[in-house]
Amino acid sequence: MARQQLRRARIAVALAFAVHGAVTGSFATRVPWVQEHTDVSAGQLGLALAFPALGASLAMPLAGWVSHRFGARTALRGLLALWTLSLALPALAPGLVALCGALFVYGATAGMSDVAMNALGVETEDRLGRSIMSGLHGMWSVGALVGSVAGTVAAHADVDARPHLAVTAAVLTVLGVLACRGVLDLRSGPDEHPPPRFALPPRSALIIGAVGFCAVFAEGASLDWSAIYLRDELNTSPGLAAASTTAFACTMAVARLAGDAVVTRFGPVRTVRTGGVCATLGGLLVVAATHPAMALGGFALLGLGVAVVVPLAFAAAGRSGPAPSQAIAGVATITYTSGLIAPSAMGSVADVTSLTVSFGVVTLLALGLVVGAGVLRTAGHGSRPPTTRDERGGPASGTPNTAPAPGESGPEGRKA
Repeated sequence: MARQQLRRARIAVALAFAVHGAVTGSFATRVPWVQEHTDVSAGQLGLALAFPALGASLAMPLAGWVSHRFGARTALRGLLALWTLSLALPALAPGLVALCGALFVYGATAGMSDVAMNALGVETEDRLGRSIMSGLHGMWSVGALVGSVAGTVAAHADVDARPHLAVTAAVLTVLGVLACRGVLDLRSGPDEHPPPRFALPPRSALIIGAVGFCAVFAEGASLDWSAIYLRDELNTSPGLAAASTTAFACTMAVARLAGDAVVTRFGPVRTVRTGGVCATLGGLLVVAATHPAMALGGFALLGLGVAVVVPLAFAAAGRSGPAPSQAIAGVATITYTSGLIAPSAMGSVADVTSLTVSFGVVTLLALGLVVGAGVLRTAGHGSRPPTTRDERGGPASGTPNTAPAPGESGPEGRKA
């Protein structure tokens, strides 16, 4: 495949990542409005926020089958459109039961589109022969930042979340469909058996996913509860409270956009361990905050610390065994479900104790990144076959891709 076509495919999949992130950022800033509109307690909100995890867990293993059945490009286009449209649903819910149903759909479409998107990202990275996954996730964070900024402005202006999220959903759906026109159109060969609709993740995915679990829990908790933390614990205005989500998304975006170069220079282990230290310090700042500025700084450090963990987990999963798509789906299920479980767990702990204690749990999980980063040392040197399928399902033309995993190509990476 021509390098120019691969570069276009990289831009296209990066735009798809940005659209996906914009949905998350838009919804996160309006969670306080949804809680007030549906008149639910912190515990009830936590229960409702468990339904995206349930939807994602049930639907995510289907993503590989959908891609096999319809082709990677068509699958991503359809799944991403369903995800963007689902953004409008939570704000329309009149009460707890309807909110749970809306968030179930929200989580199911989020999970399937996430798996399809990351699988295309890993395939594009392999064909380019260099690290791009951190940058792709950086584009996701850019999208989340744009969505959170728009949400912060809407919250500050006291705009009703129903028209805000409905208009945002429509715009993002159009952008997503346009972006998917340029991604790799991978199709299965005529003799290739379809993947099972449901399959247990391989052991390698469980090990890698454990590290991702810690990072994504911190990410999901911060995105969905940071605004409520500032509002309830520090008595800030709705606009300033929503700005905490923006601070978190901003540092994540910057770190991920620079992450490919950092990982190549220092290797995945040292990068993740350093990030874990940074995230732990951020969690401690949030827990000890007596002023909004301290909490905002803490959330910014949390975002900086967990930024590159998920991209490294997906890249490692794609090279950890002979069935990369199954490993990616396994890691995606673990990490994504972690992010969707986090808000529910945070609410449950907050109901029994306080949100301060909830973010103490986040701090402990951030410390887990320091301890568990070593699993990425060998995960990047997997046994993935060096050749890939072309867009018709046959062997890829040109020199086989034997590039090492991102972050493992230099002397520094091998020492990490």
